[in-house]
Amino acid sequence: MHENPSRDQIKEILKQAETVAVVGLSDKPDRTSYMVSEVMQKKGYTIIPVNPNAEEILGQKSYKSLKDIPQSVDIVNVFRRSEYTQPIAKEAVEIGAKVFWLQLGIINEESAQIAKDGGLKVIMDRCIKVEDSILNPKG
Repeated sequence: MHENPSRDQIKEILKQAETVAVVGLSDKPDRTSYMVSEVMQKKGYTIIPVNPNAEEILGQKSYKSLKDIPQSVDIVNVFRRSEYTQPIAKEAVEIGAKVFWLQLGIINEESAQIAKDGGLKVIMDRCIKVEDSILNPKG
């Protein structure tokens, strides 16, 4: 059973992270993924949308998959249903991301194991915006 890093470890992860690829980022401003990513962007994180159905979200070019992103990624933040996360975990490993983060309500032990085996830190069932605002009230 996966156990999330401690609050202190999550704080350190967020302090060191600059680039967050958001898989499942919606281009609709009323969606949670959009609202969370917008707040993170305003706090200074570089948000990279991963949504094959959008050209641009939050003023940033949107990519079809993690493998299409031409720069390094610190955190892969996932807004997809649990059953769709295993291929995303595999891609996160392939692109050399540092952290695989499943948003609040998203839990998949197999995906966590794939990411962990690939050397990534894994956080599940936590909201990145909530964690960041509690631990790193920057911006």
